[in-house]
Amino acid sequence: MFAERSGNQVRKRVDVSAAPISHQRVDGLARVSFTRDVDGRTRLADLHQRAPCRILFPQVEADEPVQAVLLTTSGGLTGGDRTRLEVAIGAGARATVTTQAAEKLYRALPDAPDAQVGVGFAVGPGAWSEWLAQETILFDRARLRRSFEADVAPGGRLLAVESTVFGRTAMGERFDGGTLHDGWRIRRDGRLVWADTLRLCGDVRRQRAQPFGFGTAIACSTIVYVGADAAGQLAEARRLLDGSACEGGATAFDGVLLVRLLADQALALRSAVMALVAGLRRATAALPARLPRVWYC
Repeated sequence: MFAERSGNQVRKRVDVSAAPISHQRVDGLARVSFTRDVDGRTRLADLHQRAPCRILFPQVEADEPVQAVLLTTSGGLTGGDRTRLEVAIGAGARATVTTQAAEKLYRALPDAPDAQVGVGFAVGPGAWSEWLAQETILFDRARLRRSFEADVAPGGRLLAVESTVFGRTAMGERFDGGTLHDGWRIRRDGRLVWADTLRLCGDVRRQRAQPFGFGTAIACSTIVYVGADAAGQLAEARRLLDGSACEGGATAFDGVLLVRLLADQALALRSAVMALVAGLRRATAALPARLPRVWYC
């Protein structure tokens, strides 16, 4: 700090050159819950949101469940940013939660912590729920710790999708270094039935190229259906995979249907995900074979 005289006044000025740089980080939260009224309609029961997380409620067709669209007003995330989405769907209610667009994870500074993105679902008895997230795009040297947790009550059902793209290759961008820690935890009636974690760290390009890795794929997706009829939907999931431009497979166990996809092009992955999710919506819940409108923008 030093003084500067101007006429008869002395003004104090701060020397900022020696001050430590403090980067602003986001800590967003969105909490939404739905309930079923006595007339059988699903209604919003509670809503809480903290920037940069926002939830929109568009009008939907009469044959679609209530819809909530999540967006982040920050335009993307980087090291040290945190967002959390918590969804509760009451007994017998039906709701779809999706995202407005692909989420972008930018390069993190070397001394910054990982970006953290958490999603939690509580699905009540006889409820139908969907988490239809659009892609997460990882820029080079991005660091992301992402988690998805769901607790599905008896008779409840959940259809969820998460996709990851390793850089915008059409723009000459690649995710060759950084961190991706992607964890799933699914419970039915309070009992853990599926736990899975993918971790890439450091030299991601070399790890992805390993025979047990991704090969030439630059995008991947996980689709999960949880319900008592999961095993009965396995044949339909495999039928929907036939003719896809992606490599993939499907399996079923303990009330969980699991589909994994790999693609050499992000657009091919998106097309395959949309076709498969649309088909599963129709097969499992008699819903229209389409995705929310924001997926087609």
